[in-house]
Amino acid sequence: MPLPVAIARQLTEEQIAFVKRSGLRAEVLEPGYVRLCMPLAGNQNHIGSMYAGALFTLAEIPGGALFLTSFDSQRFYPLIKEMNLRFRRPAVADIHVEARLDAEQIDRLQQEAQSKGKADYLLQLQLTDASGEVVAESRGLYQLRAR
Repeated sequence: MPLPVAIARQLTEEQIAFVKRSGLRAEVLEPGYVRLCMPLAGNQNHIGSMYAGALFTLAEIPGGALFLTSFDSQRFYPLIKEMNLRFRRPAVADIHVEARLDAEQIDRLQQEAQSKGKADYLLQLQLTDASGEVVAESRGLYQLRAR
């Protein structure tokens, strides 16, 4: 059974010390859908745009947030196997990312992980500013594992 939203929010925003220090916010946490925001303030690099590590964090965390809201944490846990980030333009504002898994994907992944011990899934995401401009694109290969 997925975790309640309040617990999923706390784990997403506060469980990892680096993420907590960054100020990342979980704006929407629903089964199969998350929207996260990384603030520019406190995450700037030497030229005033968002630090690459903050963008990478924003691209990686949705896999865990989707896990918390969509999968049975008593039976499974997530891993990230591979992550790539393509920078498109400097991020000079707060940056958002959205990630989705539909109900069929969630069911299929849980069934596969239950029967085989693990199941891989791919999240290809766009990191955007408030005007919708894509500042980075990510490709994350995650794995759902049975406990």
